[in-house]
Amino acid sequence: MTSPHAEDGAVSPGDRHLRALLADARTIAVVGLSSKPWRDSYRVASYLQAAGYRIIPVNPKETEVLGERAYPALTDVPEPVQVVDVFRRAENTPEVARQAVQVGARALWLQSGIVNQEAGRIAENGGLSVIMGLCMMVEHDRLRS
Repeated sequence: MTSPHAEDGAVSPGDRHLRALLADARTIAVVGLSSKPWRDSYRVASYLQAAGYRIIPVNPKETEVLGERAYPALTDVPEPVQVVDVFRRAENTPEVARQAVQVGARALWLQSGIVNQEAGRIAENGGLSVIMGLCMMVEHDRLRS
């Protein structure tokens, strides 16, 4: 289902589902999280951390971001992950979707500007909710009011 406020190609299961997902999730793996404060991934993860979520950085080029140990791949994370928030180029997202299914995540969230139908199919076939082309920070802020 495409949300009426979404950018072209965005996929959202609707506000009720997004609210429930954001209310139930406690641990968010942020794939592509950078330690550079000017990057969108850092800004969004920092916001989510301040909102009470446990952030797990996933980036092979980082060792620690926002005070949390970073892991080179989603499959290296040693604890359960509920939402996989992705800051990677669209063509790299099918592999992230496979890993999200493998680790038993509940949702695959591709950030603003990131849409990949193959990744969406992989995640949906694996039982995950799929959100594409929307910013988790923007949606969290919008839905909390």
